[in-house]
Amino acid sequence: MIKKIKLFSFFFILTSSFLTSQEVKVPIGHKNNNKFKQLYEEFSTPNRYRTASGSPGKDYYQQKVDYTMDIILDDENSKLYGNENINYKNNSPDELSYLWIQLDQNIRAEYNMEDMKTSSGVPEMSSIDSFVEEFTSEKFIGGFNIEKVLDENGRPLRFTINKTMMRVDLPNPIKSGQVFNFSIKWWYKINDHVPARDRSGYEYFSEDDNRAYVIAQFFPRLAVYNDVEGWQNYQFWGNGEFALNFGNYDVKITVPDDHIMEATGQLQNPKDVLSKSELQKYKKAANSFDKPIVIISEEEVREKEKKKSKGKSTWHFVAKNVRDFAFASSRKFIWDMMAVKIGGKNIIASSLYPKEGNPLWEEYSTRVVAHTLKVYSKYTFNYPYPKAVSVHSKNQGMEYPMICWNYGRPNEDGSYSDRTKYAMISVIIHEVGHNFFPMIVNSDERQWGWMDEGLDTFVQYLTEQEFEEDYPSRRGEPSKIIRYMSGDQDFLSPIMSNPENVFQLGPNAYSKPATALNILRETIMGRELFDFSFKTYAKRWKFKHPTPEDFFRTMEDASAVDLDWFWRGWFYSTDVVDIGIKSVDNYVVSDKPSKEIDSILSKYGMTANDLNPTVFMQKNTNEPEKSPEMESDSTSSFQDLDAALGDDKKLPKYFYEIQFEKPGGLVMPIIVDYIYEDGTTERIKYPVQIWRKNDSIVKRLITGDKKLIGVELDPDAETADINLNNNSWPEKNNISDFDKFKEKIKG
Repeated sequence: MIKKIKLFSFFFILTSSFLTSQEVKVPIGHKNNNKFKQLYEEFSTPNRYRTASGSPGKDYYQQKVDYTMDIILDDENSKLYGNENINYKNNSPDELSYLWIQLDQNIRAEYNMEDMKTSSGVPEMSSIDSFVEEFTSEKFIGGFNIEKVLDENGRPLRFTINKTMMRVDLPNPIKSGQVFNFSIKWWYKINDHVPARDRSGYEYFSEDDNRAYVIAQFFPRLAVYNDVEGWQNYQFWGNGEFALNFGNYDVKITVPDDHIMEATGQLQNPKDVLSKSELQKYKKAANSFDKPIVIISEEEVREKEKKKSKGKSTWHFVAKNVRDFAFASSRKFIWDMMAVKIGGKNIIASSLYPKEGNPLWEEYSTRVVAHTLKVYSKYTFNYPYPKAVSVHSKNQGMEYPMICWNYGRPNEDGSYSDRTKYAMISVIIHEVGHNFFPMIVNSDERQWGWMDEGLDTFVQYLTEQEFEEDYPSRRGEPSKIIRYMSGDQDFLSPIMSNPENVFQLGPNAYSKPATALNILRETIMGRELFDFSFKTYAKRWKFKHPTPEDFFRTMEDASAVDLDWFWRGWFYSTDVVDIGIKSVDNYVVSDKPSKEIDSILSKYGMTANDLNPTVFMQKNTNEPEKSPEMESDSTSSFQDLDAALGDDKKLPKYFYEIQFEKPGGLVMPIIVDYIYEDGTTERIKYPVQIWRKNDSIVKRLITGDKKLIGVELDPDAETADINLNNNSWPEKNNISDFDKFKEKIKG
């Protein structure tokens, strides 16, 4: 086979020699734009905090912030009151003369951060109901009312509020290793979260005059100080979420005594807040692995909705090593719970939902929570917290440590479509999955939204596919990102963009990175290498603060796969995948040189007689559909060559030169099916490095005794190729989905 390829290659070698003999012109220089160059220009320099391997360095540090809070929920007036004591430990090598506090509720303050945003140029689509509601309702004015900021001795501390950030000036700098204690007293009006789909607030049920509260970002929280940015005090504009410190929480929350509540952390006083029968079912559920146990039933909820208690009860929760705290409370909540075994420990999976969520929620929610914890643990690390809670929220999906809000509401008569069902299951998987990214692998959401949303959406896809066969995943499959990637480049941003700077946050931070990782796992690295590397990253940065470089470097470090070309193309650019078949040329063996070869030989004063053996490859002039038969005057040369190669050697009957082109900017492996006349198909995967020396066109030779009748690129649609019209030979007329739809409804 090597001899045959050398014979075929003769023409190209000779052509190359001829070209180099021409007059030399001095070219204009250029920078290294090779798609395979390393990411040294984009990456930060490794240091003692973060190593070149992607792991934490020997001097890596992170601050620790502990909170003790007393919270009062005023249900009658929809207000929240809080008094928090904060223990801040400076583990950095730097002295800190002030602290930055996040006041995220101030996004709803009088100046309203949302109103200060510039238009993206892409009109938002909404229902006529929400449109009318938004523009006719009275504007809600909220935000924190800071009453006091005191040191541990009760002396006032000077503070300055800049929109959603508050700077607390310290009487003396906090030195490295020191602890500073202070307190903040505050209150704010709770918003109706439904109209604007806010992350936090209440939903009002007019038919029974009750509210269901999902409360988060509800207390002033310390900003992150680290080795990458110093203080992460970027304002909260709404899309970029949260950068938070790990710490311990001791929280007491006073609510109406007919409310049922769940929150981050373990309930410390169940005997004080639950009835005797509720407590018995609560304990039973902690060891129920087969099905959820209903602690508060729908019938009980209906009774509580009718008569509101004036009494109060205080729920006490303690959470260790979490980055945030959230809670949900209402007299409307049905409560069920079950246990799931992970890493030898019993973890509680539970759900809170109003009767408006049934029958969908009682059937699926808690079971989905349990399934999610199992699958995510398989791909990362064993879930370390004692519980995970899913709370029903009309139109919001949002995540916090151990607790999350999820939508999915049946029709009033209890019926629901598959679309509603699968949307609910998917959002529960996604939000519960956020316990892993970023609640434990604690990335900076305000700067890099994709690091939690994209990684979570990727594992969500794996979890959905394990939930049931042919699960209708909305994100993750390569074909489902094509519409976004082939869109108007004026409205596309690289994945490596701040969430506030992108036009289409969902595709950019969720879909595209999830799809990229799916392609990386299935097509580039293979499952074994990918899964090991991904788990290595998760374990390295468990309860720490990773950056994008830490992820990129770890994936390469643990796999020995150079992926700089992949990160550059998929994450640092908006290039697209478009690989096509430029030509398929059929050659025959002949002892007569073509005019092209004759012309080249004459430049060197040579003829075909000067070559030994005088064997040439010529393009077959027959149509591709016809058999490339040998001409009679070339038969003798074929036999002479066969004799020269030996009795056990024989030239193939067919020679095909395939030219692949790459109109798209992204380099990707070439996955191709060669289809033969005898009905067989041969699949070949050319590695991505085929483009290393030529970024536009590459050629491959196919030889054999079977006639080639078809060539198909990316036959399983695994590379997100945006243009299928150049993926087939002979050319096929690929009808768009829209045109198919028009044909379907014609007439």
